[in-house]
Amino acid sequence: MAALPWLTPRKRSATARSVLAGEAAAEAALAAPLAKQDDEDAAAPSEFPVIGDPHAAAFFDLDNTVMQGAAIFHFGRGLYKRKFFHKRDLVRFAWQQAYFRMAGSEDPEHMQEARDSALSIVKGHRVEELMSIGEEIYDEYMAGKIWPGTRALAQAHLDAGQRVWLVTAAPVETATIIARRLGLTGALGTVAEHVNGVYTGRLVGEPLHGPSKAEAVKALAAAEGLELIRCAAYSDSSNDIPMLSLVGHPYAINPDSRLRKHARTQGWRLRDYRTGRKAAKIGIPAAAGVGAVAGGAAAAVALQRRRR
Repeated sequence: MAALPWLTPRKRSATARSVLAGEAAAEAALAAPLAKQDDEDAAAPSEFPVIGDPHAAAFFDLDNTVMQGAAIFHFGRGLYKRKFFHKRDLVRFAWQQAYFRMAGSEDPEHMQEARDSALSIVKGHRVEELMSIGEEIYDEYMAGKIWPGTRALAQAHLDAGQRVWLVTAAPVETATIIARRLGLTGALGTVAEHVNGVYTGRLVGEPLHGPSKAEAVKALAAAEGLELIRCAAYSDSSNDIPMLSLVGHPYAINPDSRLRKHARTQGWRLRDYRTGRKAAKIGIPAAAGVGAVAGGAAAAVALQRRRR
């Protein structure tokens, strides 16, 4: 039996797509209304973050850094609940996600085929519809998943008068909702193409993941007049080493084993808000870039098992 195309290893440089995705994410973030912030400084002084530094900002990864689990997983659960896709799609998406988990790598062409499947689900839907649904899904599945420790770190930057951005592979619409609900400045996320407010089923560039995140941060810093050596970045994943390496204050939050090792060798600060069995439960990765639908497929499988 011939191997399925998306199971066949292939390599291709994604540098140009990473730059395009990063620039698109920065453009979308700057176009969104910014969250209102207090002008008052924090009551308690601290060495870092530096109070009143207009050239400093903080960049937070979302999944397992700010939020327990993956945003696209929670968003996908909401879409499945609202019948955005069917059981036949469930099987295909579950197999694609299983490949990413078992392979431990993210080949660009494999990810492209998986994303095409996921994007076909939202193709033809209006952006405003997905935004409205996203607000509901945040209340249903995400609000109770925010890490208090990481939230406090973000608030410290806000209290110091600094801008705070989420940087995530989740759809920019979802990321923007989460940032607004948390009172953050805004969000950099994966940009799906839409024409006249309707999704075309294509991405602009590629998912905001790995090198693309670093490109987005650089583009945003240039547009906002930030000095990266004075900025901070926070993430749980070794995939975000390019982003963490850009800034003068990198933090490993709830780190995976590779990031923990890298952080120790580099002298980066570590924070871990997980404990014992709970850490194992929430540390299961979602396939970055597969999209909300693949996350929903995995969620639906889990729900069906519980029912049985």
